[in-house]
Formats: sequence, C-alpha cells, structure tokens
Amino acid sequence: MKRRNSNWSHAAVLAASLWSLHIGLAGAEEQKPDNEVSFNAAVTSDYRYRGISQSRLDPALQGGADYTHNPTGLYAGTWLSTIKWTKDLGGSGDVEWDLYGGKRGNLTSDITYDVGGLYYFYPSNGLHPNANTFELYGQLGFGPAYVKYSHSLTNLFGTADSKGSGYLDIGANVDVGNGFTLNLHAGRQNVRHNGSLSYTDYKLGVTKDLGICSVALSWIKADTSAYVSPSAENLGKSAALLTVSKTF
Repeated sequence: MKRRNSNWSHAAVLAASLWSLHIGLAGAEEQKPDNEVSFNAAVTSDYRYRGISQSRLDPALQGGADYTHNPTGLYAGTWLSTIKWTKDLGGSGDVEWDLYGGKRGNLTSDITYDVGGLYYFYPSNGLHPNANTFELYGQLGFGPAYVKYSHSLTNLFGTADSKGSGYLDIGANVDVGNGFTLNLHAGRQNVRHNGSLSYTDYKLGVTKDLGICSVALSWIKADTSAYVSPSAENLGKSAALLTVSKTF
C-alpha cells in the first residue's frame, strides 16, 4: 500500500475488510466468557454482618472465590472470614466459612433478579444449638437499588427455636463518578420466637475504586443492645468501618 502505483480501489476494500475484522474482534472481546472465575481478598477494621460485629469490634481477614456460568446466570462461590463470636458464646472456632449458589439474570431490561441458597458453616463451633445456618434468598434489582429477603431453614446462628427467621435488606449502590460509589442500606432482622433479639440496622458509606484495590469507609449501626461482648460492649453500636479489598 506504500507503493505510489497502488490500486486505490483494492486499498479501500482491504481497509474496509480490516475495519470489519477489528469491529468483530472488539465485539468478541466485550463478550463475557461462558465460564468466569474470580477471587477476592479483604481486610476490615471490624467484620459487621447485618449490623452486628462478628469479630468483637476487632479487625478481620476475609477472602473468597466465585464461579459464574454466564450463558445461564448460574453461579457458586465460597467466602471465609475470621470471627470471635462463637468463642464469646462459650463455643470454639474462629472462622466463618460460607458456601452459596444460585441464579441471576434479568426479568426485564430494567429489573434484575438473584435467587439462591447460602450455608454459613462454623467449623467445630461447639454451640448448642449449632451455629451452622442455612438460608434461602431472593433479590430484585432496580438500577442501583435493590430489595432482598433471606429466610432461614434452620435455627439462626445458634439461637434456639429460631427456624423461619427472616432478614429484609433494602439498599442502593449509586455511582457518583470519579470511581466513587455511595452505599446505602437499611435492614430488619426478625428472629422468630426470640423477639428481644430482633432489630433494625443501617449503613451509610462510600467506596472508592483505586484500580489496584477498593477502599470503603462506612458508618454502621444496629438498633439493639441485645448483642454484647464478654466485656459488655455493645456489638451493634455506631461505628466507622474501613475496608480495603481486591478482586482479581
């Protein structure tokens, strides 16, 4: 094509062909693979779950892995965190190990869904009733907003006669630009046959994607004084949390 006597019509055809090939390859690159695997790791100043500290208001290490079959929306994953609450209740063990699976997709162009099951496993926790818990969950998403309900098919985290407890989670993760996401959440934990343990929790936070990692700063509170540490500290008290995480 650099020769002065090049045939410009041939050159135009070649250029158009290369452009078409480029567009085709770009489209192929944008398509997600059929099978996708990711890993995550984090350190947090306090592991709060549904507003209650699981690590006695101390830092925790966390990590997990996820598999997604993109054509069907089926997924499975596992996640672990260091904890202290099982020992605080007179048991043993210092790890929470979650196993989950489900299916997500779109109901319409504007509404997404996510349904599945989650098993919380506490190895050698030694509590009676056992701390191990299984929940079914369903979620609907509306742009950045969502509503999710989780329902226990076992006793809830070692609480006697609590099978059938439920947790309602309403929130939004709003992209506010420049890599910042505003995190809003309100939840209601109903502990069946144990009304004194039921409560409401709140979260207001912001997450910044730094490329090499994400940093999240949040204010969190559970509206209850029923959950306390061995030193009588309220495990649901208002607190600022800092979390640094990486997905790869």
